[in-house]
Amino acid sequence: QVQLVESGGGLVQPGGSLRLSCAASGSIFSIMFAGWYRQAPGKQRELVASIISGTNTNYYADFAKGRFTISRDNAKNTVYLQMNSLKPEDTALYYCYLNIRTLGSVVRQYWGQGTQVTVSS
Repeated sequence: QVQLVESGGGLVQPGGSLRLSCAASGSIFSIMFAGWYRQAPGKQRELVASIISGTNTNYYADFAKGRFTISRDNAKNTVYLQMNSLKPEDTALYYCYLNIRTLGSVVRQYWGQGTQVTVSS
């Protein structure tokens, strides 16, 4: 069993920064893929950024390039999303998504519970 706990969301003024965290615990052998998604009211969920284990290339949506950075701490099984220069249009519920190989060599997908990011003055 694997549990994901997200944290770091909140209310921030335009131009501000937040760092989201997604900590995984349980029967984890490795995190093969990690992604941050977001969903604003009335809109579809969209991929913000992703990172693939064993590669040096991360993916960023166009709106995230130059402002957001995805990273991971393998020792802590934690994935981060550093968000700078936040804009009101970044307001959304942010979810982490992990593709995990468990200790039993089973690959499973997990979603975090979501953390609200509100950018407003």
